[in-house]
Amino acid sequence: PAWYASRVDPGESLKDGGRSGTSTGSQRLRRMLIVGEFGLALSLLAGAGLAIHSFWNLTRVDVGVRTDHVLTFRLDQPAQRFATPGQMLSYNQQMLDAIRSVPGVSSVASVTGEPLRHPSDGMPFTIVGGHNYDDGSRRPNAGFQSVSPDYYKTLGIQLLKGRAFTDQDSATGLRVATVNQEFVDRYLKDKDPLATRILIEEIIPGVQKLGPPVEWQIVGVFQNVLYGDFREAYPEVDVPFAQSLSPSVAIALRTDHDPAEMSKTVAAAVHSVDSQVPLAHLRTLEDVKEESLGEDRFTMILFAGFAGLALLLAAVGIYGLMAFSVSQRTQEMGLRLALGATQLHVIRLILRDASILAAVGLGLGLAGSVFVGRTMRSTLYGVGTLDYSVLLLVSGLLVVTALVASYVPARRAASIDPMKALRTE
Repeated sequence: PAWYASRVDPGESLKDGGRSGTSTGSQRLRRMLIVGEFGLALSLLAGAGLAIHSFWNLTRVDVGVRTDHVLTFRLDQPAQRFATPGQMLSYNQQMLDAIRSVPGVSSVASVTGEPLRHPSDGMPFTIVGGHNYDDGSRRPNAGFQSVSPDYYKTLGIQLLKGRAFTDQDSATGLRVATVNQEFVDRYLKDKDPLATRILIEEIIPGVQKLGPPVEWQIVGVFQNVLYGDFREAYPEVDVPFAQSLSPSVAIALRTDHDPAEMSKTVAAAVHSVDSQVPLAHLRTLEDVKEESLGEDRFTMILFAGFAGLALLLAAVGIYGLMAFSVSQRTQEMGLRLALGATQLHVIRLILRDASILAAVGLGLGLAGSVFVGRTMRSTLYGVGTLDYSVLLLVSGLLVVTALVASYVPARRAASIDPMKALRTE
């Protein structure tokens, strides 16, 4: 308005002002600003709604494990510390026995991956009797980790078919494996998983190069366990720790009490076996889950913060623009009243104009929301590119803001004395 006031011709203003109170150009600019503000506000708020809804879905997803009452940490050792595989296996067993003896510990297990963070590195495999790959680099991959017999019990992982590992699955016994449901869905759709064998190269501790292919008999299928950002399940193969050793493992133990309060007693048990080994990344499994959601939580808070600010600015801006636009029509309203229009007619006229502007702005905002949703698609979980509930809520709030902003000055304009308006005109 100040810009228009600084460039208007005084003579034309005197002639124009009495009739309409404002020029056609300034009216058009204000209408464009109102429509644009509606569109931008709706687009940003729709993006915030998608981020919040996605984060909510992630906090509700079944990660495949029971995170309550579980304490985890890593024991990292150089492979050269153990002269033979037997020493490595014996060390791991002594550590598990010492932790199991701590009062309040109901079960304990070791795993070469990290629960909820990531399994061990992916390994290429071949299904015995299945497709033969001339180019070995084209073989499919699956997460591969070694676990002790109580792994599934400790983490509360549900076994869907077959059995878990036992102490009888020793280094000299039949090599066995379990796979998750995602592995079955991708690679064993038409096969009985418990009658399937897979070939995976042997991992030799302390040796960079993989050993010869080893045949593993699948004996069980377990539910998918999610890792990382919890958005997608990956094929996974687990084998007994005794049949695929590693000097470095993660320890998970389930407790009857608050696991965080048992950190010191568990550390003492570990050091009773090995006083030199540090307990790395000591934390509860609940904390691990919260850390995995950290990036999504930050994104959600960032979007929500900016969206809240956008909503406030949009509400103030729309109110100001609508109120100013209506105030410029005060003389027009007075003339309408003088010519016989009722107050209700005047108010309805202004609200109708506001509704048209809001509808056009919301249409523009809907197109912007589609663009924002498609841009965010790779970061979302469990929601489409449009969240209709959020769009409906935000659209309703913006429309109410526009109508309130129009109603207040419209009612004031409808209450003026028609004779004053006629004398002014």
